[in-house]
Amino acid sequence: MNELGPEDPSTVPGSPDRLYILTGGQARAGKKTELDLVTLIVSRTETDPGLQPEHAAIVRMCDYPLSVAEISAYLELPVSTLTLLLTELLTRNQVEARPPVPAAALPDVQLLEAVMNGLQRL
Repeated sequence: MNELGPEDPSTVPGSPDRLYILTGGQARAGKKTELDLVTLIVSRTETDPGLQPEHAAIVRMCDYPLSVAEISAYLELPVSTLTLLLTELLTRNQVEARPPVPAAALPDVQLLEAVMNGLQRL
């Protein structure tokens, strides 16, 4: 509530009304997507004036790859809602999803021991 009276529930972050409006009432994505918290999202196009504000914000912020978790935090949206928005953008080819960069492989212990033994002999 503010000084002028009750706030419009559709503008309160995290409000069920706002989330319903953002997703058009969808409970889950129409087509199966393999998005998880570490999937990287990157823009494929510039923002389109016809996009709803949240879609435009995603396209703008993903000039460089961001994880689904990061986008969720920046936009203050639950991951479930964000996944629906991302699925729409993926369907329109405005963003692309990339698997996370794999962690560097652990070094071969036997190789390290061989190098260390060789250096000790010098």
